[in-house]
Amino acid sequence: MPTETFEFQVEARQLLQMMIHSIYSNKDVFLRELISNASDALDKLRLEALRDESLDADVSDLHIAIETDGEARTLTVRDNGIGMSHDEVVQLIGTIANSGTAKFLQELKQAKDAATAEGLIGQFGVGFYAAFMVADEVTLVTRRAGQSEGTRWSSTGEGTYTVEPVEDAPQGTAVTLRLKPVDQEDQLFDYTSRWKIREIVKRYSDFITWPVRMAPEAPAAEEQGEDAEDGKASEPETLNSMKALWARSRDDVSDEEYHELYKHISHDWSDPLETLRMQAEGTFEYQALLFLPSRAPQDLFAREHRRGVQLYVKRVFIMDHCEALLPEYLRFVKGVVDAQDLSLNVSREILQQDRQIQLMHRRLVKKVLSTVKEMMTQRPENYATFWGEFGRVVKEGLLSDHENRDAILRIASFPTTHDQEKPATLQQYVERMKEGQEHIYFMTGESRTAIENSPHMEAFRDKGYEVLLLTDPVDEVWVETVPEFDGKELRSIAKGEADLAKEESEEDKAERAKRQEDFAGLLSWMTERLGDEVKEVRLSSRLTVSPACVVSDTDDVTPALRNMYRAMGQELPEAKRILELNPGHPLVEGLRKAQAERPDDADLAGTAELLHGMALLAEGGELSDPARFTKLVAERLERAL
Repeated sequence: MPTETFEFQVEARQLLQMMIHSIYSNKDVFLRELISNASDALDKLRLEALRDESLDADVSDLHIAIETDGEARTLTVRDNGIGMSHDEVVQLIGTIANSGTAKFLQELKQAKDAATAEGLIGQFGVGFYAAFMVADEVTLVTRRAGQSEGTRWSSTGEGTYTVEPVEDAPQGTAVTLRLKPVDQEDQLFDYTSRWKIREIVKRYSDFITWPVRMAPEAPAAEEQGEDAEDGKASEPETLNSMKALWARSRDDVSDEEYHELYKHISHDWSDPLETLRMQAEGTFEYQALLFLPSRAPQDLFAREHRRGVQLYVKRVFIMDHCEALLPEYLRFVKGVVDAQDLSLNVSREILQQDRQIQLMHRRLVKKVLSTVKEMMTQRPENYATFWGEFGRVVKEGLLSDHENRDAILRIASFPTTHDQEKPATLQQYVERMKEGQEHIYFMTGESRTAIENSPHMEAFRDKGYEVLLLTDPVDEVWVETVPEFDGKELRSIAKGEADLAKEESEEDKAERAKRQEDFAGLLSWMTERLGDEVKEVRLSSRLTVSPACVVSDTDDVTPALRNMYRAMGQELPEAKRILELNPGHPLVEGLRKAQAERPDDADLAGTAELLHGMALLAEGGELSDPARFTKLVAERLERAL
């Protein structure tokens, strides 16, 4: 195959320019990213060799080698791992951030400081391109294990890259950087310097489970002669300790070391929010080191988002993204689990049924949830960050994890009418409940503003009842399946009757009965006129200002939930809703009198339709016939002039 030249996509070119012109203050991390990629390649080769005995690959001495040339100003990071085929090079190296590049660029431009910018890059899988911060040209030579022909990829990062075949490429991947001149002011150090290489590897990659080696310095001519006489050749220097952090005592590991392991695993450039350690001994032994990120990745809600922690067996890497160890709603958790008694050749299918894996799954979930609960009480700022980033995801567990539902409810917090800024837990809500209040009241909606301005809120606001303001899409679903908390029923203020009266006096009861009698004719007439649209028209106890509102029956599905199912391709049967009237509103009282005096007046039917349409619009609903509603409004405005 001839040399092929490709153009970077527009967004990728912009991103490369940002990398080249150094948006990051700490450029040393480029080496961490290259070593991390090499480590992943070695893990993948060992795994593939375990599963495919026919694979023609040398696994006798898997390692990472760093080579420098001070005169040529080059640095090479080489591994003898899985390597890449020609097609994989084009797909994986030729395109930056296949999904989300444009969004990444937008957020990068909005980043207020270097720390924020650095925190973004790991979320988009572009760590390899950090090499362009320190190099004028990057060349990658690779050969996939089991294949005979290699591939060379090369680019200066300006706008194009070349791909060509290589006949004699060794197994694995070598990335060679033609380094930029040293510039101390711009923190561009001499990356051919051996002490600098040692410093970076020790700081960022000491825990890598494969040896990171550096070739010895070339000895002087007279020393070469002495070595030859002694019959000894200088051995390469191993730069990392290769000690698994999860197997070391907590006292022997610094927070910085834990943070670097997290960055290696997650490819995130920011520190984790929390570090969780677990060790189980006895009949079934395992160690776990888990991390809660400090920010949500951009693809957290994407279908192709890869989840799960790394699985090791007796320090041997077995699987990346092991989904069986944690549930979907904890898909943001990163980390390592090292089991002692699993097979080295375990498959994803076997894991789903393995009793030991299921036991670990349960314990890991409880550990994560208990850590979040501990954050609530001891590190409230960390909890606020965590819930702001991952609360929407954790609430998915209310639907899928019945065993831990109560634990999830206890770590959840929600915006409420009690405080404009600070969310509240359900426990705090219960402790603040007014005397005589029996239920936990909530309302779902698109935004806090929409809910607070809803007619459904009026009586609850007047009586000083706190209401949970649930605006996440998942809230529409879980509230249908969670009946109560601490013996208090969760009740929607937009469904069923709003029974806010504590104890009615005989006088109040008599007044309510008379009002019901006075409006009986209007309610019956409107129910008949609007029968195609509503199930019933009744008097409201939740309205104090608005003339009318629309509510769902107690057991009916809300319109928002029906729309969600429709968006997923599932149609639910339509359910008519209930129109409630405020008997104290002048418009409703006027309509009652007019209907009693002129029962055959055709205009009154139009007024009834307008009242229903206004109620729908007030809650953010959709009119069944907007053109007719507009016509009725125009006719009445015309008469008023």
